[in-house]
Formats: sequence, C-alpha cells, structure tokens
Amino acid sequence: MASSSQPNTAGFKVTGWVSTLGGFVARNPGLWKRLGNFETKIANDAIEDIEVDRPIYVAGLARSGSTKLLEILASHPDVASHRYRDYPLVFTPYLWNRWLDKVPQRTEQAAERTHADGIKVTSESPEAFEEVLWMAYFPEIHDSTRSSVLTRDTSNPSFERFYREHIRKLLAVRKASRYIAKGNYNVSRLGYLRRIFDDARFVIPVRDPVWHIASLMKQHRLFLAGERDHPEALTHMQRVGHFEFGLDRRVINLDDDEAVADIEACWERGDDVLGWARYWALIHNHIMDRLEGDEDLRKAALVVRFEDMCQAPRENLEGVLEHCGLPIDTAFLDDAASGIHFPSYYEPGFTPQEMQIIQTETAGAARRLGYPFTQPA
Repeated sequence: MASSSQPNTAGFKVTGWVSTLGGFVARNPGLWKRLGNFETKIANDAIEDIEVDRPIYVAGLARSGSTKLLEILASHPDVASHRYRDYPLVFTPYLWNRWLDKVPQRTEQAAERTHADGIKVTSESPEAFEEVLWMAYFPEIHDSTRSSVLTRDTSNPSFERFYREHIRKLLAVRKASRYIAKGNYNVSRLGYLRRIFDDARFVIPVRDPVWHIASLMKQHRLFLAGERDHPEALTHMQRVGHFEFGLDRRVINLDDDEAVADIEACWERGDDVLGWARYWALIHNHIMDRLEGDEDLRKAALVVRFEDMCQAPRENLEGVLEHCGLPIDTAFLDDAASGIHFPSYYEPGFTPQEMQIIQTETAGAARRLGYPFTQPA
C-alpha cells in the first residue's frame, strides 16, 4: 500500500498541565481509588436514588465507526458519557465536574481531533476514558502475553462496586438516566459486562475489511509520526489506555497466544497488511464466537455494519435507538442521520497482491458478519 505524504502532527501535542496531572494520577492508582470512594460518600445524597439502567456499550475494533455512534448516542438527551473534560481526574467525576462548572469557561471552537478524520471536538465532546478505571483494577489487562478475555466467571468485587458508583456519579453530574461508553477493548469483556449489568445493551460496529484495514493502517502511520514528533503523546496514550496504534501498538490477547505472536511477528517484519488482516479476522471471529455461544448476550447485542449505516442512515440509526431502548424523536433522528456518510478523505490503495492477502485472511470472518467478499465501490 503506497504511503501518503508526511502528516501534520500538531494535534498530538499534550498541554503541560494535562501531562503533569495525568502523570500523577497514573502513578498513584491506589490513591485515586481511595479518593473516588471518598467522593462517593460526599455525593451520597445526590446519587442515592440513581440506578444504573441498561448501560450502553459501543464495542468494536478501532476505525469501525464507533466514534460516530458514540457521538450520536451521547447527544441523546437521556444519555451521559465521559467527555474530554473528564481527564485527567477520571476517578472523581462528581467533584471534578462540579469544580469545572464553577470556573470561568473559555470560548471553544471545535477542532479536528488527533486522528485527522474529519471529526471535530471540544472539551464537551464524548470520549472513551473509562479505560483508565479498567487499568487501575486490572493492571495486566493490556499485557499481550496474557489473555485479556473477561467472562461471566470473572470476579472483581472492588472494581464492580467502584465502577457502578462511578457511573451513578457521572449520571448525577450530567443529569441523565442512561450511561454510554465506547471501548474498543470491551470486545474482550462482553460476558463480564453482561454479568455486572444484566440489562446492558451492546452496539457492535463492524466494517468491510478492505476499507477497515486501510483506515487502521492510515491511523497507525499517523500515530507513529505524531508520537515521534511529540514523545509526550506516547506517554499520554499509555496513560489513557489507547494501544491501538503508534509506537506502543499492542494486540488484544483473546486467549490465543499463538495468534498474538503471529500478528506481532508480521508487524515486526513490516508485513502490515498481513498482520492487520489476521488481526481483523481474530477480533471479529472472537466477537461472533461469543455472540453465537451465548444466547442472552446475542439478544443484548446489535451488530451494525458501517456500510449499511452510511447507505441508509436514518433507518439503521432508528434500529440502534430501538435496540438501546432510547426514545426516538423525529427531529433528533433526522439531524443525526444527516451527519452519517462514507469517508471522503482517503481511498484504499492496496495492490492486487495485498487485496488477495486481505481476502484470504478475512473471508471467513467477513462472511459471518454478512460480507460477501467484494471490494466496495
């Protein structure tokens, strides 16, 4: 696949206070757990009547359309999510947000996010930050030499209590009744999440492997350049639990050490197309295995194909809202659907040989998702 021109990496710069305070939080997870528990006592009156009702999880491989789904669902008036403003003090959302609401607010202009994918954000935009909590309670969760799979048999009472209380505090802060989280790594935790919340709803975005792999490779090149130009960006990504791209790219170990070693070997020798194709197949076969092997989980999950969403956004978005149990307002639906479209800022540039590799490696998983293997127009 031909490389593009040198990308603009200015968006990778991390401000000094975020880097300093984020580092203090990351180095002292035990302290911040205690502070989070203390905050819960302070917020008791505000959260005593709040229950976690049908939390929504957008969980899929990065670059599958998950951010767009998060943005739309988080904009629903009933829904609360983490926002960019919640970092670095993710462990104490109640006090941190109350303080932020009291300080003078500067005027913000939405700017394209680091990914350079046309999505513009401010400090109020939804973002995936709950991974900070997962890493504090499961410190080896991103160790590729160990399985990251959490099942219905997994038990971590301290985390489960903290997590539930954390969501209740976030709902109180946002004055909402439903919680949503986007988490790429939650593909390895579907069973565990369903056990913690037996009414949870899962929205699983998937994407045609040709376009998906092209997007993954484009992002990886961008993050490599960004983290080389701005070393603090690599540390920031590690602190917030984003290992999908860049200098510390890691494979999610889905209880298959051999597959992890094989994919890592492909990447290390520069065979990125083969590595990403095998990774794409690994992730999606795992998802389908979990759904097909667990009827309750299957009923709680909705697989959303990126192409279907782009071709018929209103109809597919209505199906997502219905699955999540969210009230459907015509004006909200029309406005949200108007912003869904196929990407126009890049095209896959694979050689015929690379296309054959992708077809060979992903065809089985693609068929399970309803993709007859054909290159999209």
